Amino acid sequence: MHRGRALSGRRGAAATAVALLALAGCGERPVRAVPFDASDSLVCQEVAQVWPESVGPYEPRVTAVQSDGVAAWGDPPIVARCGKAAPGPTTDPCIDVAGVDWVATVLDDGGTMFTTYGREPALEVLVPADYDSHPLLLPPFDDAARVVPQTSGECSSPEG
Repeated sequence: MHRGRALSGRRGAAATAVALLALAGCGERPVRAVPFDASDSLVCQEVAQVWPESVGPYEPRVTAVQSDGVAAWGDPPIVARCGKAAPGPTTDPCIDVAGVDWVATVLDDGGTMFTTYGREPALEVLVPADYDSHPLLLPPFDDAARVVPQTSGECSSPEG
């Protein structure tokens, strides 16, 4: 089980155990999320080193997966995953947040899935419908997104 930031060595294992015990006392369950196939690639391991400490006021959650390429914050959880296949052309809106392009897909449950555009592998951030102003939760992911180079164009720049 992992927190929002990668933990390593005995200190990391001890910190994870302490976090699990603390959460067990609060009755909070680890967040379940399926990692992408490339979630443990070298670039996703680098991404995991810079997952945000918090997302707005939301603190990291323990995840019930054996991959640092998956992280979560808040309740209900905002889930980030590295290793997604880069999206192709889409009619979904694309927004630029501090120089990082994100494709915004509204999900059936009212939440929003944000996927980086032009970066391989892509990062995905799932924001539940419970949160207002979904794009305002993206700036903490800037550093993580920038670990993956922009290689296939930008979706938010005007074409001419």
